[in-house]
Parts: sequence; structure tokens; C-alpha cells
Amino acid sequence: MNQLKKNLSLTEGKKEQNNLIRDPQKNKQKKQKKLVDMEGFVTHNLSNGKFRLKLENGVEVIGHLSGKIRQNRIKIVVGDKVTVELSPYDLTKGRITYRHR
Repeated sequence: MNQLKKNLSLTEGKKEQNNLIRDPQKNKQKKQKKLVDMEGFVTHNLSNGKFRLKLENGVEVIGHLSGKIRQNRIKIVVGDKVTVELSPYDLTKGRITYRHR
């Protein structure tokens, strides 16, 4: 009898966990942060996939390559026009998400 109660309580806990996992829209809303997209030009090539960028509004920031750009081995050189996502917490650092042709 006690064994049966333990099994029932375990399965109820698993059902609750599955409901949390199955609702991805709620998880996305929590994880989604407001990023600022801006365009700019690469002015300097720094080490480890970092670049010094000059944005449209004249501000200089440091940007690193996003995972998809690294994964697809897209080369970025000085003078390229790029799109940068800036975090609202630190506007001096950003992530390079797109290289314009």
C-alpha cells in the first residue's frame, strides 16, 4: 500500500514537470530580453573574435561574433558593414549578428 502511494506521488510530480516543459511559449517570454539592433562598421580587429565597431550614431563599441556566424565560418574584416545587438544593460558591448554584403 505504501509503495503504491509513493508511485502515485512520483508520477504526479513528473506530470507537473512535463507541463512546465511542454509550454515553450511561457519559457520564451521569461527568457526573451529587449535588445537594441543597430548597424555599424568594423574599425579594428581585436583578438578572440572581437571587433571594435563604429555605429551609425558615431558611438564606438566592442562587439563579439554570434554563435551562428562562428558556426558558419563567416569572415568579417575591417570595413565590413554589420548589424549589432546591444544589451540594454551595457551599451558599450554588443553581439555581431549579421554581415551585410
